[in-house]
Amino acid sequence: MKQDRVSESEERLGLSMEGEKSVASGLWRWLSGTGLERFELIQAGEQWVLRGTILTKPESPAEARYEVVCDARFRTRLAQITLCDSSGQRKLEITAENGRWYANGQEAPAVRGAIDVDLGWSPSTNTLPIRRLGFEVGQSSGVFTAAWVRFPELTLEPLPQEYRRLSEREYLYMSRGGSFQARLLVDDDGLVVDYEGFWQRVTNGR
Repeated sequence: MKQDRVSESEERLGLSMEGEKSVASGLWRWLSGTGLERFELIQAGEQWVLRGTILTKPESPAEARYEVVCDARFRTRLAQITLCDSSGQRKLEITAENGRWYANGQEAPAVRGAIDVDLGWSPSTNTLPIRRLGFEVGQSSGVFTAAWVRFPELTLEPLPQEYRRLSEREYLYMSRGGSFQARLLVDDDGLVVDYEGFWQRVTNGR
């Protein structure tokens, strides 16, 4: 989803993709349905970028491409998502500025104060709070609200969630007041290797 020119949002937010360096890449397969995702973790100066392409078939064949740009502390600044399915092509651009979130230019007050974007179809964004919080084994993040992107609707909604670090590379993820729970196994970069019942890494590289 990399663009040859700086977008208006990147320019306004003071973001730059110059000097991109791929830190890690790989494939995830869906365990809960038909799906495969290629992802990359990229460093661009002091910024971190998550970029991926998802192919899946929830109801009809669908392709989703995304790019999430974060600051040096893994706080979301910009997310651009394009989805193609039987309904055609739809796009969602999300920007976060001083705790205020905007979806396609319209403020989304329901997620005001959130720090992380959370993509419903991808385990990539679990990396954001894991890297941002950096808590020790046995510690919990406490409950916080993420700006959750629902797929295939591409709507932006609040999602209360919590992480608990169980061991060096294992976390317990909880959302919706604990009604949803899953164990996450991650690598040295904080990228998901196994998301209990939903995603599993099938290959990775540098």
